[in-house]
Amino acid sequence: MIRIVPVYAALLAFVFIALSAHVIGVRKRLKVAIGANGDMALERAMRVHANFAEYAPFALLLLAFAEMQGAYSPLIHGLSGALLVGRCAHAYGMAQESEDFRLRGAGMVLTFGVFAITAALLLVLPLL
Repeated sequence: MIRIVPVYAALLAFVFIALSAHVIGVRKRLKVAIGANGDMALERAMRVHANFAEYAPFALLLLAFAEMQGAYSPLIHGLSGALLVGRCAHAYGMAQESEDFRLRGAGMVLTFGVFAITAALLLVLPLL
């Protein structure tokens, strides 16, 4: 039974809402309905939002599968927490006008780490 991953999915949903609201606010301020109209601040906000949308759902899917296959609950908590921290660090680092590549890089390392560890778990768990 899945009990852990939905909590982290809900927390990540709030981050997604915040990133969406930021894009909407920048669009409203600049009066740009579609695209970025060449504005770098809007382009950055859009890419931060899109990057989150590109990575978080797939990671959550992998985590949910691992939890359904009976992976050790503390491991699922740790991986889910790492995903949450990683996605927040990446978004914050990328959102800065003078990007903080340390946060952005750490966020990607955490995210890819979650992908790799969870994918390996999904290959090994059925054999146990």
